[in-house]
Amino acid sequence: MLGLMQEQPLLISSLLSFAARHHGDAEIVSLTVEGPRHRYTYRDAERRARRLAVAIERLGVRRGDRVGTLAWNGYRHYELYFAVSGMGAVIHTINPRLFDEQITYIVDHAEDRVLFADLTFVPLLERVLGGLDRPPAAVVVMTDRQHMPAVALPAGVALHAYEDLVAAADEGFVWPTLDENAAAALCYTSGTTGHPKGVLYSHRSTVLHA
Repeated sequence: MLGLMQEQPLLISSLLSFAARHHGDAEIVSLTVEGPRHRYTYRDAERRARRLAVAIERLGVRRGDRVGTLAWNGYRHYELYFAVSGMGAVIHTINPRLFDEQITYIVDHAEDRVLFADLTFVPLLERVLGGLDRPPAAVVVMTDRQHMPAVALPAGVALHAYEDLVAAADEGFVWPTLDENAAAALCYTSGTTGHPKGVLYSHRSTVLHA
């Protein structure tokens, strides 16, 4: 016999939806690489995360695909965490303090479909891209058109500005109902024997940790 109370999967997207619904006016404040301090609300963050999910799908990312990030803990990285996991893909947060060779191995091993990078890490990104056996389909620099740098990319890799992608998407995305045991986030260990080892987090484990 099964109980009938609270019969819903434990999904990461539900955390942001709850915050937007019940604490929508609460502020998220972060420093930006471009300089100014950025402020907006949970309601704003949820809307932009849904737009970002649409944009990521348009880049060819499907459920189970890995999306790599080289980024600080700013508001855009926050949006990415929810957008990628919420749409059913796997966010792969990459430690930028690892050696270039380790990062190259990690990106290849994870088979990241798209790579997102803060402005700080564009030189690192260029070095890593040059050594990949399996380059991503696209690179997204986490900034606006005004601050977009020139980036040296391998042939066939598309380049986008983060804010352009968000602006071109709509807010009509509906968070899908996923299996709570589905993979949501990927992180590689460091300081281990041999190559870094990937640790795969589920929606369920993340919500329980939260």
